[in-house]
Amino acid sequence: MSGWPAPAGLGDDPDRLYTVTRGRSRAPENAFDLVTLIVAEGEPVPGMQSELARILRICAAPTAVVEIAADLGMPVSVVKILLGDLLEAGRITARHPRFSPARRPGAARLPDLDTLKQVLHGLQQL
Repeated sequence: MSGWPAPAGLGDDPDRLYTVTRGRSRAPENAFDLVTLIVAEGEPVPGMQSELARILRICAAPTAVVEIAADLGMPVSVVKILLGDLLEAGRITARHPRFSPARRPGAARLPDLDTLKQVLHGLQQL
């Protein structure tokens, strides 16, 4: 052990995490991964679960799922469940960088994977 104190939330009692997720152990299928960007579609409302309200505040600007988990000090799996609740309620928008608006027809496109591999190979040969 490093002797450093764990960030708030990381040492949470499993019972608390069970309560926060209302007993659920899985997020919606394929809804989020670590780099999915989350954007709040509004402010927290009175009576909202505190963790959901914190997520909305964190996501006033686009924020990756992994960053949200770090800010909350909770496991990513728990955060994904909470994000699923917010997505279902229409309180957030989720965007994966791979499917960003730049991928629309006529918009600037990212290079394909084969091109990137060729560039990497060329750089390694230098």
